[in-house]
Amino acid sequence: MPAIFFTHNRQHLFLVASLLATVGCGGAVEEPPAEDPTQVATADPALAPATEVPDMIAMGGAKSVTTFFITSVGPGNGGDLGGLTGADAHCQALADAEYAGDHTWRAYLSTQATDTGPAVNARDRIGTGPWYNAEGMLIAADLELLHGDANNVNKERATTERLDPVNGVGDDPNRHDILTGSRSDGTAFPPGEDRTCGNWTSSTDGSAMVGHHDRIGRGDGVNSWNSEHPSRGCNQEDLVGTGGAGLFYCFAID
Repeated sequence: MPAIFFTHNRQHLFLVASLLATVGCGGAVEEPPAEDPTQVATADPALAPATEVPDMIAMGGAKSVTTFFITSVGPGNGGDLGGLTGADAHCQALADAEYAGDHTWRAYLSTQATDTGPAVNARDRIGTGPWYNAEGMLIAADLELLHGDANNVNKERATTERLDPVNGVGDDPNRHDILTGSRSDGTAFPPGEDRTCGNWTSSTDGSAMVGHHDRIGRGDGVNSWNSEHPSRGCNQEDLVGTGGAGLFYCFAID
């Protein structure tokens, strides 16, 4: 009888069959050697992919490995994402389509205080980590590391829910402007100058703070993944014109 193994690659499950018996020269089936019950088999870690985390959804086990991605597409209406609720729903829908809907997803977006409501900090919306991309590669172990110099938000690892890379500097078109509305520590800007496209409800007036997922593009040194510069405006054309596409980061909170 074949033994069945499950492996995870790009959020799909594959079945691998391995024959446990071989046929000898005379046609007889050779029995495998008897196992020593005192010995416990262990996997050789050198033979396993260092960055892969098994996905056991189909077996009723652990949740999907994916807990971070950049949206492959935006809602398409510039900075109007339908508020935080609409942005979260967009993250959830993209995750559902790639077998990661067993998590609860939140958009990494801040909002500014208004006369009717307090500010919301992006860092307070995304859980405590750790977070991995769709290949099981670590993005950050916790909130402090995510907002420090040792995070792994970069072009190689900051991929979409489908594990596709996102265009950056040198690609045509450049799409490295990622909407955040946040300061570098993940907190909201004070009231006043709009940095959130009207708290993600405007595709006309205002602007949005963006980060560079590839960490390059403006001046010398490493650029910020979450707080690099404001967009030209809030309509889709303005977002594209400054090197973006209305994309944003999604994090699983569980």
